[in-house]
Amino acid sequence: MKKSDVAALLLLGAIWGASFLFMRMGAAQFGSMPLAGMRAIGATICSIPLLMSRERLAELRANWKSISLIGLANSALPFVLFSYAAQSLPSGLSAIFDAIAPLLVAASGWLWLSEKLDATRTSGLVIGMIGVVWLIGGTMGFGHGGASVGWAMAACVGANICYTFGAHYSHRRVQSVSPLTVAIGSQVAAALMLLPFTVWYWPAKSPSVQAWVAMFGLAAVCTSLAYVLFYGLLARIGSTRSMAVLYLIPVFGVVWGAMLLGETVTLAMGGGCAVILLGVALTTGMLKPRSRAPAATCAVEEA
Repeated sequence: MKKSDVAALLLLGAIWGASFLFMRMGAAQFGSMPLAGMRAIGATICSIPLLMSRERLAELRANWKSISLIGLANSALPFVLFSYAAQSLPSGLSAIFDAIAPLLVAASGWLWLSEKLDATRTSGLVIGMIGVVWLIGGTMGFGHGGASVGWAMAACVGANICYTFGAHYSHRRVQSVSPLTVAIGSQVAAALMLLPFTVWYWPAKSPSVQAWVAMFGLAAVCTSLAYVLFYGLLARIGSTRSMAVLYLIPVFGVVWGAMLLGETVTLAMGGGCAVILLGVALTTGMLKPRSRAPAATCAVEEA
C-alpha cells in the first residue's frame, strides 16, 4: 500500500472519529432530529455536484426505491440515533459502539442468510460480544446518568442494527450500481426524509456559533468529504484494506474526546474497546491465526 493511501486511511479514520466529537458539541443545542437533518441536508448540498452526470442520474432513476431505503437505514436513522446518544454519552464511548457494526453484520448473515462462519470468525463474534457486554456493564457501573445513559447506549446499538440491514440490503439489491451513486443518492433521500422533522423540531433558541461549526463539520467534512475519500480508497486498495478504517474510528473518537472535550478514558472504555476491536479483527479476517506448517515428509526410494 502506498504512503499516500496510508495517509488517506488515517485521515478518514480521524474524520469519522471526529463525527462523534461534533455530534457531542451540537446535539444538546440543535436536538437530535434537527442536527441529523442538517447533517444530511448539508452533505447533500456539498455532494450533489458529483451526481450530475448522465450515467449517475440514470442509475439513480433506475434504482431510486432501493437507494432511498439504503438512505433510511444507513444515514437518516443512524444520524438521529447517534445524535440522540450524543446528548448523554461521551463522544469516545459512542465511537467505540460504532465498532460493533461488523460483528452484527457477520452474526445476522450467519443467523438469517445462512452465511458460513469458520472457527476464527465465530471466536471473533464471541470475543466482540463479550467486549460489548463489558463496555455496557462497566460504563453503567460508573453512574453517568442512569436511565438516560442506558437509552443512549440502546440508540447506539440501534444505529448499528440499521447499518447491518443497510449492508445486507446493499449487497443484494444495488451491487451493480456505482458505490458513489448509492452514497450520494442515499444522502439525498435521507435529507428529504429528515427535512420535515428538522423544521418541526427546530430549537426555539438559536444554537451557538460553536454548535453551528460542529454541524458544518459533520455535514461537509465527516459526511461529504469522508465519502469521497472512502470510495477513492475502495477503488485504489480494495474493500478488505479499506475496512481497516473500522479500527481507527473508535481510537480517534476517544482521542478527540479526551483532547478537545476533556473526556475521561475509563478502564471499562479502554478494555471494552480493545476486546471489541480484537473481535472485529477476527470476524472480518483482518487478523488470522497462523496456520501450522505441515510436517515435512520425505519419500525414500528403494533401489
